[in-house]
Amino acid sequence: MATGDVTSSAKAKYLQIADDLAAQIRSGALKPGTPVPSEAELMTRYSVASGTVRKAVAELRAAQLIETHHGRGSFVRSRPPVQRKSSDRFRRAHRKAGKAAYLAEAEQSGGTPSVNVLYVGPVDAPAEIAERLNVATGTKVLARKRRYFRDGIPTEEATSYLPWDVVKDIPEMFAENPGGGGIYARLEEHGHMLAEFIETVKARLATKAEATALALSPGAPVVHLVRSAFSDDDRVVEVCDTIMAADQFVLDYRFPARD
Repeated sequence: MATGDVTSSAKAKYLQIADDLAAQIRSGALKPGTPVPSEAELMTRYSVASGTVRKAVAELRAAQLIETHHGRGSFVRSRPPVQRKSSDRFRRAHRKAGKAAYLAEAEQSGGTPSVNVLYVGPVDAPAEIAERLNVATGTKVLARKRRYFRDGIPTEEATSYLPWDVVKDIPEMFAENPGGGGIYARLEEHGHMLAEFIETVKARLATKAEATALALSPGAPVVHLVRSAFSDDDRVVEVCDTIMAADQFVLDYRFPARD
């Protein structure tokens, strides 16, 4: 048999195994959170070498059907349903109702939202953040770093950077819980009325630290979103740097038609 035929046959075999396991996952025969059969079990079941099994498992991981944890093995994914991030999430009505954007959206998607505040305090503005805030690199700013969960599962991590002169006289900004409506409500209460948001969105693979923080498989995709919030005097009063598990979000935007 020609070398090309052997290669094609091996590829067909691991794809067949991946398809078989994927069908078991989608049918519920392999339930969310349960372990995928071990490498040895799959080698015996399908009469293949370890390399073929590993390629099949890699296919399932790439399809976001399983997640692999070092030292524990591979498990059927049990992540919550997809959550939409719409352009309506910054409506003033949400803030007046006492709901920050994430909590309002997560509730609409049917999940139970929660947040873990990782850090609140001064930092030196990184170069990219400083450029967006129109300050010099290294200028003191307030950072608020949070990790968000839905149904107890981490879905995104975000750090807000705010100009020190804007927040220094707003004590709630330095608290873990800034109060109903979140930091945007506090900004507006102190005269910084929000007029516009600009978001930059990129798709890439998670770093090791990001994969750990969001309980992702190694090399899983993430959405990197950076948002600038402009006040009505055209000043950037917040830059939010967010990493989201790509399989958990749909970005849904609405744009006006203009001449």
